[in-house]
Amino acid sequence: MAFIGIDLGGTKLAAAAFTAGGELLQRETTPLAGRHGTGVGALIVERIGKLAGQHGLDGAGVCVPGLYRARHGTVWAPNIPGWDDYPLRDELRSALGDTSLTIDSDRAAYILGETWRGAAAGARDAIFLAVGTGIGAGILTEGRVLRGHGDVAGAIGWLALDRPYAPRYRTHGCFEDQASGPGLVRVARDLMEGDTSYRGALRPHAEALDAGAIFAAYDQGDAIAAQVIDNAIELWGMACANLVSLFNPEIIVFGGGVFGPATRFLDRVRAEAKRWAQPLAIEQVRFVATALGGDAGLVGAGRLAMLGQRDP
Repeated sequence: MAFIGIDLGGTKLAAAAFTAGGELLQRETTPLAGRHGTGVGALIVERIGKLAGQHGLDGAGVCVPGLYRARHGTVWAPNIPGWDDYPLRDELRSALGDTSLTIDSDRAAYILGETWRGAAAGARDAIFLAVGTGIGAGILTEGRVLRGHGDVAGAIGWLALDRPYAPRYRTHGCFEDQASGPGLVRVARDLMEGDTSYRGALRPHAEALDAGAIFAAYDQGDAIAAQVIDNAIELWGMACANLVSLFNPEIIVFGGGVFGPATRFLDRVRAEAKRWAQPLAIEQVRFVATALGGDAGLVGAGRLAMLGQRDP
């Protein structure tokens, strides 16, 4: 018998079967390929059924890219059309019967994965900072995932780290606006628009610019790329300072597509955080890169399946 973890993203679904000791038995990834609404729900059911047929099923854990409203069993996932208030719990329970089922946000799964099998193994006060298309934090305090009154805790893309307020912050927040993957692109384009004489490495990519091109231009000594990365490092450090001062974690794990290439800047992020953070708390925390990479959510979903509930 096995525990099955499902990590649903905006473009793909990863599924895996684990033993009770955490050994990976099988994993697979399926593109969503334009699926939306009930089509995505059906894919989750089909993947669980396939793995259960091969390995048996002791329990299933599913993490979602948005908010899981535990009180109602529904999901808000803005990157999946038709998932504004999707009744995922009822759909899965209808398909799985009495099987133990646990659903949670990807933020919660990231920190559960890392504290179980990753860089923060055994930690009881830890934070996973996910920086990719968006920015979010999985926060574990005294061994329990922090979720908040409406399961929104950890949506730190909305941290207010700059002023004045800009109307575009309403859709994704101030922090995410400048320091996520798309945020790096926004800042680069703003700088290029303000410097019509700029003919550096980013100019040929202006129409199809992405974060990878910005990191590559930074390595070439490009002035605008340097401004973009320097600004992001300052914001990542400020955000970490706020998290350290609020939660006094023993470890912050950095992951997501941007960390990645930004992992080399962790010493600079920590130095910036040290300028802002509560001085005792910042000396007690370690900054580390994810040990699980893109599998943090999948491993965390497996952990949810084993726990059979949302907390240890």
